[in-house]
Amino acid sequence: MTTANPFARSTAFEESLLAAREQTIEEMYSVPESFLEIEVRNPQTHGFGRKMYTDYEIVCKTNIPAFKLRHSVVRRRYSDFEAFRDILEHESTRVNIPPLPGKVFTNRFSDEVIEARREGLERFLSIVAGHPLLQTGSKVLCAFLQDPAWEKSQWV
Repeated sequence: MTTANPFARSTAFEESLLAAREQTIEEMYSVPESFLEIEVRNPQTHGFGRKMYTDYEIVCKTNIPAFKLRHSVVRRRYSDFEAFRDILEHESTRVNIPPLPGKVFTNRFSDEVIEARREGLERFLSIVAGHPLLQTGSKVLCAFLQDPAWEKSQWV
């Protein structure tokens, strides 16, 4: 009686069973079961002198039921992101909230600084909004991403 060697290569039949099957056209182009796309874009600088600030457009596309709207566009400034992050930290003690891109004190209105911050804010939102515990347990997440009238004073 021969015993199977656990280190032996698999047979051609076993390999064919494990081979990945190709996706159908419907599978390739149909809407995924659940999707979430967050884009931070179109930074605009407002004001003059010490009153200058930049805000960013947040575009959210999703079919996740926790979100009230399938498609939304809102504008937020960096201080809104700071308040949002603080609220999230207090609201959800079980989730480690990632840091925001750092504050900039020199040349903060240069194109390079604004673009680097935009990329960092988009990364932050993608991580936070994609977290399943925050999607289902956070009251502030959907409001921040989708409510144009969002105010930090409503949450503190």
